[in-house]
Amino acid sequence: MKINCIAIDDEPLALDIIKDYCSKVAFLHLMKTFDNAIESIEYIRSNKVDLIFLDIQMEELSGIQLLNALKHRPFIIFTTAYERYAIQGFELDVVDYMLKPISFERFIKGVNKVVERMQLDAGAPRHENDKGKSAESSFFFVKTETRMERIENKDVLYVEGMGDYWRIVTKTRRIMTLMNARKLEKVLREPHFCRVHKSYFIALDKIESIERNRIKIADQYIPVSETYHKAFFELVERKKLA
Repeated sequence: MKINCIAIDDEPLALDIIKDYCSKVAFLHLMKTFDNAIESIEYIRSNKVDLIFLDIQMEELSGIQLLNALKHRPFIIFTTAYERYAIQGFELDVVDYMLKPISFERFIKGVNKVVERMQLDAGAPRHENDKGKSAESSFFFVKTETRMERIENKDVLYVEGMGDYWRIVTKTRRIMTLMNARKLEKVLREPHFCRVHKSYFIALDKIESIERNRIKIADQYIPVSETYHKAFFELVERKKLA
C-alpha cells in the first residue's frame, strides 16, 4: 500500500520535520508541501491525495476552514501546538490529532491509524502471507462520540443493532457506534464471525449452545432469522463432530 500525502503548515520547521519523517516510512509518498492552506485547495482537487498532515492555526485560512471547504476530503491528521481543538477535530472525523513537538514514535502511531482506517473502509486484509492467502486483521476501529475505539476480534461476543446504532458487546465493554451494516459485514465475517439476523452478528467461537433457532452467548439468547438460517447452520454443520 502506498499512501499519497501532502503537508500544510505555515511553520517551515514543522514542514521539515514532516518531510524527514515521511522519508523514513516506505509506504508514505509525500507529494508536496504548502506553507498556506489557500494554495493547497486546487492541488487537492486536481490530484489523488490520500492523507493531509494539517496545521490548524494558519493565517488567511485555518486548517478547519480548509476542511469545511473541501467537497471530497482525504484522511486528515491534525498537527498543531494547541490542545483546545481536539474535540472539534474528532467531530470533523480526523484520523488523529498530534501535538507539536511531534516525536517520530508518535508520528508512526498516527500514520498506522490511517492504514487501519483505509483497510477498514476497503474491507481489505492487512497483508499477504507467504502462501498468498490473505491474513485477516486481528482488530478493527469504530467511531464513538469523540474518539476512535480499537476493538480486538477475539474479545467480541456479539454485535446488536439498535436503530441507527450498533452495540458491540465484548468481554469487558459495550460500545455504541453509528455505522451502516455493510461496513460491519466487511469486518465481521467468516471464519470468525457470522450474521444471523438483520440485527445481530455473532462471534462463532463464543457460542455456548444452539437450541432450535436460538443461540446462547454469555447468557444472551440471540435469534437466527430465516434469511440467515441456511448459511449459519451450514457453518455449524462443518464444525459438527457427530
